[in-house]
Amino acid sequence: MSLRISGCKTLKHQYIFIWGGIDVKNRMKKRCMASILALVMMCLLGACGTDKADTKLYQKESKETDSLSTQDDTSENKSVDDSEAGDMTVHFLDVGQGLSILVQSEGQTMIYDGGDRSTSSFVVSYLKEQNVSKIDYLISSHYDSDHMAGLIGCLNAFEVDHVISSDYVHDSKLYTSFVNTVDEKGLEMEHPEVGTTFSFGSGSFQILAPAETDPNGSNNNSVAIKLTNGSNSFIFTGDAEASSEAAMCNSGIDLDCDVLVPGHHGSATATSWDFLQKTVPEYAVISCGQDNQYGHPDKDTMDKLESMDIQVYRTDKQGTITVTSDGTNLTWSTEPCNDYTPGDAEDQGTQAVVSESKAESSESAQSQAVQSQTADTQDVGTEDQVWVSATGSKYHSRNNCGTMNPDTATQMSRSEAEAKGLTPCKKCY
Repeated sequence: MSLRISGCKTLKHQYIFIWGGIDVKNRMKKRCMASILALVMMCLLGACGTDKADTKLYQKESKETDSLSTQDDTSENKSVDDSEAGDMTVHFLDVGQGLSILVQSEGQTMIYDGGDRSTSSFVVSYLKEQNVSKIDYLISSHYDSDHMAGLIGCLNAFEVDHVISSDYVHDSKLYTSFVNTVDEKGLEMEHPEVGTTFSFGSGSFQILAPAETDPNGSNNNSVAIKLTNGSNSFIFTGDAEASSEAAMCNSGIDLDCDVLVPGHHGSATATSWDFLQKTVPEYAVISCGQDNQYGHPDKDTMDKLESMDIQVYRTDKQGTITVTSDGTNLTWSTEPCNDYTPGDAEDQGTQAVVSESKAESSESAQSQAVQSQTADTQDVGTEDQVWVSATGSKYHSRNNCGTMNPDTATQMSRSEAEAKGLTPCKKCY
């Protein structure tokens, strides 16, 4: 349904039936005044008929409406004016079954999670290719290896100003190594409260979670943030699950965003209906590994995104993805794949739990190599490290590229690989 009103852009609304109700999504991102939105709602309610008085109507509120109706001057939620905003580029790195997001704006750099150890060299190399020399904010959402391990490499390879992390202790050698590395660099692990806002580049970011420490696991201890540049905004939630999402919904913070990274790699434990109704993103970027053993992203999550007509990007299908905000518009490096196909685990519910358990038990073994990793990442400061398969003719930035067997892949310097006649993989470089 379209409605054109003099002085305003066309408003396009789409009906999505959820829980027997109607979800109305504003595709032009909230450009008209509150009175016009009220008129649209009256028209929609009239179209629904009086026999559906119990129907729940959801509408994404305009930012103009927010500013009119919430005059409590929550200035920490505000960024610079659209006309004053500069460029901000967000890189969603392809780190396989993990998460790593690089943000750059006006000479400042943020790294949100660093992926697993197997992609640590790739993350460091990628940052160097983007001319990163200093990391202003290094954020560890939580202490699972597929989010934190690569950050140790970043700590060793770059100057870091601030380390933001969750205030809980994780029983692993990897966590101990991370804490020790932070201490060796003369830094402190900062645990800001929900609602705290930091200036960053041409915009800002605000802490959304965790509201409290979850003693039953690390996922709901994830540090979630809302990154804002002018009228554009992004939400990153790490592995936060439904209970943490509920706390965010009840925090009173505006969760409206353009881009959402669904929690826990698209797992069914995250991306609840309530959270989607609060965020109503235009785009979702899912970071997960190709053919991963957990069945990520889950069918339940993908069905929700598809039903709300949310445009989908996926690192397992498209590799590293970048988007640049000028404060008003978003410019992507590629078109959305809109592939709503879930992961192919035979039994996602059971296998995911079993695999997650295996991942936790193997974390100890993986963290035993942390000292080796520290040395490796220090060496990366002078020469990049690459991965080579047992029989291939290419060198790679990670040990699980394409059909590579990570168990038989070996690591060496780039110059050593080139001396052997190997050429760079086009997918990695």
